[in-house]
Amino acid sequence: MSCCPLRLHAATRSALVAVTLACLPLVATADEWGTIKGRFTFGGAVPTPIELKADKDVEVCGKHKLLNEEMVVAADKGVANVVIFVRDKGVKIHPDLAATKSEKIVLDNKNCRFEPHVAFVQTGQTLVLKNSDTVGHNSNVATIKNPPSNSLIPAGGETTMTLSSDEAIPAQITCNIHPWMKSWLVVRPNPYAAVSKADGTFEIKNVPAGAELELQLWHEKAGYVGEVTIGGKAEKIAKGRKKVKVTAGDNDLGEMVLDASLFNK
Repeated sequence: MSCCPLRLHAATRSALVAVTLACLPLVATADEWGTIKGRFTFGGAVPTPIELKADKDVEVCGKHKLLNEEMVVAADKGVANVVIFVRDKGVKIHPDLAATKSEKIVLDNKNCRFEPHVAFVQTGQTLVLKNSDTVGHNSNVATIKNPPSNSLIPAGGETTMTLSSDEAIPAQITCNIHPWMKSWLVVRPNPYAAVSKADGTFEIKNVPAGAELELQLWHEKAGYVGEVTIGGKAEKIAKGRKKVKVTAGDNDLGEMVLDASLFNK
């Protein structure tokens, strides 16, 4: 008489094990992460860098070779300073990246230019506006959703600020004392953003896998990047927004050629 209950118990256990095993891949997928990477190149003859003339504090600023950094293209046609970030709200953040919000981001007034030319900061993260030069500068931050600010920074000094709202496009930063100085600030609610390096490459690490995410592509000279050519095939991108299905591991978008006509604005 006791055999049936034992068989029922065993069957029940088998069913529970089967359900548990079926659920395991879902749990693993939720904890998997991918890297979005690629390279931007210039579709045309490499433009000649434009030299700028220092007409203020010449004794200091005149010592440096100043270049217009609106369009920076390497000899191998890599395009620097292309901004790419995840537009989606509420994206799950990798534990290793969550800690980066406590790190300070430095935007330096150095050699009578801003370093870096394009900076990235998360909302609530501390931005240090620094002056490594021997002359005074100011950092006029023209944000839209956040209150704009204009900090005077003496030689060797610094000040800090935090921004509570994300910005849909990078905010321009200028120095009113030295009008040739210009940079951009990317303000996002998560760590999933990148700025292409001198060789045109970029990498956004530890993005949650298994979801389709929308990327925003922007460049100061082109605005929203409306078209890229990959493998000889042109791809229109409405308002610079490109969707990518993220898988675990590398998600290489390849070499994305930006036609010279995009920068004629």
